Amino acid sequence: MGALLEVQHLCTNIEEKKVLDGVNLEINAGETHVLMGPNGAGKSTLGYTIMGNPRYSVTGGKILFDGEDITSLAADKRAAKGLFLSFQTPLEVPGVSLENFIRTSIQQRTGERVKLFQFQKELKATMELLHMDSSYAGRDLNVGFSGGEKKKSEILQLLMLKPKLAILDETDSGLDVDAVRTVSAGIEEYVKNQGGSLLIITHSTKILESLNVTKTHILVKGKIVKSAGPELVDEINQKGFASYETENDEELIGVIHV
Repeated sequence: MGALLEVQHLCTNIEEKKVLDGVNLEINAGETHVLMGPNGAGKSTLGYTIMGNPRYSVTGGKILFDGEDITSLAADKRAAKGLFLSFQTPLEVPGVSLENFIRTSIQQRTGERVKLFQFQKELKATMELLHMDSSYAGRDLNVGFSGGEKKKSEILQLLMLKPKLAILDETDSGLDVDAVRTVSAGIEEYVKNQGGSLLIITHSTKILESLNVTKTHILVKGKIVKSAGPELVDEINQKGFASYETENDEELIGVIHV
């Protein structure tokens, strides 16, 4: 069997600005990959491009998911095939309750009618796992939620939708220690008990402590400049990204001189 996700020589523009420049990435089923890099490197752009956000224009390369070329597929079609993206800043959706949003999303994802009793039972149990007050199920999606509750809401959606691959964009951003621990428990549940695959975009390593990281990638100026095992996370913690940015600049200078 081939990889679950294959990103091949991907180039992406936002309007006229090139952000990704020939990115290659391969994730197999059941793997957890970490994407790190300095601010403005293009990490979130990669996540949005894989998910099919129309603001991000693919100018070269392609994206394969489960062996199918999805480069031109709309975001909702990608979601139905098993892709999931958590937002760095989750959107508020007035007029749509969290419960109804998740239930409708499951129906669109599976193409099957959701049995209400079983759904509500599973929703309640999952909310308890995430230490979420059950009253949040009836509230408008993310409206008036604290930053921590918004992030828990995203992980709740992840666990209920059971996608094949989840892209988590700075899920731990702005969370206190207890919230990070709760969110990490939800992610661990997705990986270990649901068999999900992960691409985690993060600056922090706290959220990785309970996970078995398969591979770590460093993205600098729109290019993946290094990929290695989980030991690369420790290296970044010790040295930061400065040396990788310098190496990337030297490489570019060498190309110009040639």
